[in-house]
This record gives sequence, C-alpha cells and structure tokens, in this order.
Amino acid sequence: GENNGGLGCCGWILVIISAFFSILIFPISIFISIKIVKEYERAVIFRLGRITARKAKGPGIFFIIPCTDSFVKVDLRTISFDIPPQEILTKDSVTVSVDGVVYFRVNDPVASVANVSNADYSTRLLAQTTLRNVLGTKNLSEVLSDREVISQSMQITLDEATDSWGIKVERVEIKDVKLPQQLQRAMAAEAEAAREARAKVIAAEGEMNASRALKEASLVIAESPSALQLRYLQTLNTIAAEKNSTIIFPLPMDVISHFMKK
Repeated sequence: GENNGGLGCCGWILVIISAFFSILIFPISIFISIKIVKEYERAVIFRLGRITARKAKGPGIFFIIPCTDSFVKVDLRTISFDIPPQEILTKDSVTVSVDGVVYFRVNDPVASVANVSNADYSTRLLAQTTLRNVLGTKNLSEVLSDREVISQSMQITLDEATDSWGIKVERVEIKDVKLPQQLQRAMAAEAEAAREARAKVIAAEGEMNASRALKEASLVIAESPSALQLRYLQTLNTIAAEKNSTIIFPLPMDVISHFMKK
C-alpha cells in the first residue's frame, strides 16, 4: 500500500491510461501482460520504477501492466563458484597460494535486486577479500591443519556481510594450499629428519630392552650349568635347518679328559 501510494497523482494517471489501453487492445496486450516464472525463479515487479510489493511474484503465472511495469527474474537455486588462487602472506610471514569454493543462494529476491547492483559478482569479490583477510591472521601450520575452522569462519563472515543483499552463504571450502618449492623442500627435509630421529630412538629403546632381557636370561642360566649346554644344543638345532651350514660342535673338557685317561 505504501509503495502504490508513493506513485503520486501523475503516476496513477499513467497506470490508469496504460490499463485502459491494455483492455482496449486486449487480444494483443494479453501476450504482453501474462508472464510465467519457473519453480526455482521469482519475479520482482517495478511499477514506474517502484517495487510494487515487498514479496516477489511466482512461481507460475502473473500479470503486468504494459508500459508502466517491468520485472526482473531472480534465480533461487544454489550457485557455486571457485575463488581464484590468492597470494596470501600468513601471520608468520610465509607466502602461500590458496583457492576455495563458495556455495550461496538468493534468500530475499527483492533485497538482491534493490540493495545491490549485481549480487553474484559482489559476492564473488567479497569472497576473495574475505579469504585473504581470514588467512592473513593464521600461521602456516593453522592454514594447513585447521581448514574446517577457517571455512566456518569465512562462512560466518560472508553470511553476515551479504545478509543485506538477500544472499545466504551455505558453505565455504578451502580447496588447495600451494607452498613455494623452496619451502616444500625445507618441510620435506624437516619431516625426514624427524622420522630418522624417531627411528633412532626406537632402535635404542629396542637395544636397551634386549640387553635387559639378556641380562635376566644370563642370571637364570648361571643358576644351572646344564642349562647353557641345552641352550647351545637348541641353537645347533636351529642352525642345522640350513643344509649348507658347517657346524662345529665343541665338547666339554671334562668329557674329553675322561676318554684320554682311558
């Protein structure tokens, strides 16, 4: 009612004249007056430059008055676009190239037409600047490991900024983080050194555990001299499994001395 009342006297006269001529040439004007929008579309109607209602028309059939009315179709489907790779300087002064993807849809057709000249293009530009601003406050380790947190932060920031444009940002994802070749080599060398250090520590722990076990075994064998001989025979049995082995079998001196006396 407020929008229609804002047309003024001259505006109403023009609307009435346009409606009169539309009725006068009804068979022809019907093809101009009847418009159809699809299920996923809405139409924002302007009458003498003013929005006729705060709610968009559609889906289905609607009527306009020729000469005085015009309309803009708005697509309500979810739109996705790639954020071009952005050269970003992280908080710890490392230059990385990051790209991503944004999913958004028009939530308020009237606001998307009346409050911004090009909602799609504006959202794309804002996504690029938001990506640079958010990642500029993160360290390299956070950029590489906390992608989900960064994506949620970007989604909240974009959604708040585009709310007045009638845009709803549904999802933001970080696709790829590209590091300089020199930094990649340095990180690879660091990771290899860390793996070698862990391997040495594990080997040293194994040697220490083995030495403790051998010490305990020697104490057990020392309590029974025959146990050493049995252990030696068990070792010979293990070696004998290989047919190409030469086995030297030592005899105890007390046994040899017994035969030499005879």
